[in-house]
Amino acid sequence: MAVPQTKAELLSTIETEFAKLRLELCGIPPERFAEPSLEGHAKGTMMSVGDLVAYLTGWGELVIKWIERDEQGLPVDFPETGYKWNELGRLAQKFYGDYRALPPAERLSRLAASKETLVTLVEARDEQALYGEAWYDKWPLGRMIQFNTASPYANARGRLRKWKKAKGAA
Repeated sequence: MAVPQTKAELLSTIETEFAKLRLELCGIPPERFAEPSLEGHAKGTMMSVGDLVAYLTGWGELVIKWIERDEQGLPVDFPETGYKWNELGRLAQKFYGDYRALPPAERLSRLAASKETLVTLVEARDEQALYGEAWYDKWPLGRMIQFNTASPYANARGRLRKWKKAKGAA
């Protein structure tokens, strides 16, 4: 996957990677959704497909929070309040727990909703706002969005394909 450099490329990449991910997710029976048989985001842990969806949703909703707080002139805690960048495994565990009580269909719906909200936020911005200046550290906003949408969607799709093959579900 090429790294998007423009608004149009970012939107296309998000939509393409999400569509591919959604196809992989649609083929998973609900009874397998909670099975902890995927390598987790923290070393030495296991997660379920539902946890993977929770992770993607958690990051999507977190990016929305960053953007909304920034728009309101409020401070943004990166990556999240109470977490440092070297604690992303712990943050992943939080995301798993945040969505664990939701049934598979609702988790998938929340993931789709976070993607749609992010697409709307991207569409509302011009090239300058997305790629013309550093937004966090050295990264422009468009790159921060891509880091937390299209790239993880592609990574998750690869994990699911590998999982399906190993479980005979491909």
